[in-house]
Formats: sequence, C-alpha cells, structure tokens
Amino acid sequence: MTVSISYDKKQVVQALRYHFFTRPEIRILVILINVFTIAAAILLYFKKIQPVSFLFFSTLWMALMLVIWRLLPNSVYKRSHTFQDHFDISFGNDAIVLSNERGSQSWPWQRFSKFIETPYFFHLYFDSRSFFLVPKDSFNSITDQQEIREMLKRRISVH
Repeated sequence: MTVSISYDKKQVVQALRYHFFTRPEIRILVILINVFTIAAAILLYFKKIQPVSFLFFSTLWMALMLVIWRLLPNSVYKRSHTFQDHFDISFGNDAIVLSNERGSQSWPWQRFSKFIETPYFFHLYFDSRSFFLVPKDSFNSITDQQEIREMLKRRISVH
C-alpha cells in the first residue's frame, strides 16, 4: 500500500509532546518537580518555609512545562525539514519505502524497534530517540488505517 503524506504543524507538535512526555527521564523530572512544588505549597500553608521557596519551585515547574510543552516541540519542528515536505510512503512485505522528488529511503522491517499509535499518527521508532511519524489522515479510509495497523502489529512490536 502506498500513501501520500504531508504534515500539519499542530498535529506534529502534539505528537512531539507525546514523545517527550513518554521519555522516562522527562517523566521522572516532571514528577519530582510536581512533588517538590506540592510539598512546598503544603509547607508554606503550615508556615514551615518562607514564600520564596514556594515561589522557586513554582517558577521551576512553570519553566519546565514551558520548555517541554512549547519550546522543545516547536524547536524540533522548525529544525526538521521532514515536516515541511511531502512524501509517498509504501508499506511492502520486506520494507517501508519513503520517497519524494529528491530521492527515496528504504527501511527493512527489522530496522524498527517498536511502534506507538496516537490520535493523529503512527510513531515508527528506530530506537528510543529516533522515530518517523506516519499521519493517520493520509490514509483514504478507516479500512486502510486498520490494514496498516495490523501490518505494523505483525511486523513491529507494540508498546
């Protein structure tokens, strides 16, 4: 099956946010900042700490969320020329082939370590940090999406 793909910025940024929030190091960092901010709020309420401590953790929380939610996904989107291009992607028995007017790239199924499905994309991971996004709205019908979903499940492990 071959489909033509192009990317919508809002959808890509949302997919990148999803990717960043699934990273264990970012998840742990967010949890720790939240715990410290909640603890600082409780201690401030009982007057065990000064307001500057609560202000510090609140500012740290806001800065972290700004970076993960806005700056990081937008900077990745702007740096990657892939998201501004149009491609044809072919799902074959042996490989996935990505092509456009400048050339093509083929990846055997064994090259992918896992795939994740989100509301707008299939995330095809090469390793824990590099992946390729296949927009679901590129498929002509729900039946085509289901066919690709089943192919991905057979050929790549699901996480």
